Amino acid sequence: MLRPNPPRLITVVIAVALIIVGVSVTVFPLDFVNEALNIVQGYAGTSIEVTTEIGWLFLLAGNLALIAGSLLPGI
Repeated sequence: MLRPNPPRLITVVIAVALIIVGVSVTVFPLDFVNEALNIVQGYAGTSIEVTTEIGWLFLLAGNLALIAGSLLPGI
């Protein structure tokens, strides 16, 4: 039987960041998220356009990260 554990803090931070970006792209545009994405892309040297499909994938990935963090030990 599976015994869920609380996910690690880094997993929660990454999942919340993915969910915030996903919500900003798909449902409710947030200016500070767009500015943060521009800063991160400038620092990384990329110019990836975040589309609605990418936003939905970020929402899915954030939820999956929380599920994996609670079911798999050490994540």
